[in-house]
Amino acid sequence: MEYADLEQLYIISNRKINEVDTTFHRYLYPQINWSNRLIGVKGNGGVGKTTLILQHIKETFTDRSKVLYVRLDNMWFKTHDLMDLVEYHYTHGGTHVFLDEVHHLRHWASYIKSMYDDYNDLHVVYTGSSMLDITQHEADLGRRQRVYTLNGMSFREFLNFEGLNVGEAVTLEELLNNHSQLASDICRNKKILPLFSQYLRHGCYPFYKEEGDGFFDRLHGVVLHILENELPQVEDISYTTIEKIKRMLMILAERVPMMPKMAELYRELETNRENGNRMLALLGKAGLLAFFAHEVINLNSLNKPDKIYLYNPNLMYCLSTHVDMGTLRETFFYDQLRNVSEVLLPKKGDFMVNREYLFEVGGKGKNFEQIKDEPNSFLAVDDIEIGQFNRIPLWMFGFLY
Repeated sequence: MEYADLEQLYIISNRKINEVDTTFHRYLYPQINWSNRLIGVKGNGGVGKTTLILQHIKETFTDRSKVLYVRLDNMWFKTHDLMDLVEYHYTHGGTHVFLDEVHHLRHWASYIKSMYDDYNDLHVVYTGSSMLDITQHEADLGRRQRVYTLNGMSFREFLNFEGLNVGEAVTLEELLNNHSQLASDICRNKKILPLFSQYLRHGCYPFYKEEGDGFFDRLHGVVLHILENELPQVEDISYTTIEKIKRMLMILAERVPMMPKMAELYRELETNRENGNRMLALLGKAGLLAFFAHEVINLNSLNKPDKIYLYNPNLMYCLSTHVDMGTLRETFFYDQLRNVSEVLLPKKGDFMVNREYLFEVGGKGKNFEQIKDEPNSFLAVDDIEIGQFNRIPLWMFGFLY
């Protein structure tokens, strides 16, 4: 292969690296051990995987000839082989390859295994859809790679992205023990509640800043891209089934968090229980639905969950015709907590966290009536800036990552 065959890829790589903004980093950036030879970054569409790896390249490599960034949905790969590109890059002094959106490449795991095994000092970083089933390839890649998951932006990250400099994340224990002082420090010279309302509408995805009034159109496009493009790339699935999955998502978006009678739903979708459960699980893997039960749910063997939420508050505003405030609060709490803790459905109250802390979520008038006399019980209360004792502002649970 001659340089002329791939010159355009190097031009695009350098342009993307030069253009990326490095003033704000997602929470995952400092957690990644970039010295590992094989790194995978999974995440939902639009959460910032591409930006994260481009920032690392820009801030790390002064010699750009050592590094190559490529998106695997580039049309170049329709007539060229990825391994020919890697061979050229490596034999001409390249040390690092960054492969964006690997789910666009058939047999992606085999390619990555070959890169790792055949080039002893080549570093490979790849990003992919949240639907990538890494466990399926553990025999080939598990002992070689380190896989990270990038979640949607937390409320803390949103505030930092807005330039408010609210500092680092806190642990759940720090929050429970010291929330009044933490809230007082954060709220000094800031009106936090209007910002929290903004976050619930559009703050989970960093692209809200560039889209402005077009945010929900962009988010709707992300949802369609996941279902129409990413899903068939990682699953053997028909067009008819994809259309049924879309319909299932929109039906459930209007009913969350209450579980419909699944048999009736599956009849409405003209499918059986086995296929219906599979479609439901795929919506979970796609980062569009979140499931909630008395015990930990395995999406690879999903049965009927006790509750279903849309994956984050922004999706509620995007997909639902009516946003119920009680459901919105619970969706936010579950979204923030499940990223750092084990969250289960308790017999009393709304959420059991790490099998130790019991939470009830509600508005300003919420009291302890439903969980009185329960040990380690707390209220997560909306519409207050600062709490006291076991009554904690709901927005503060957005500071856990």
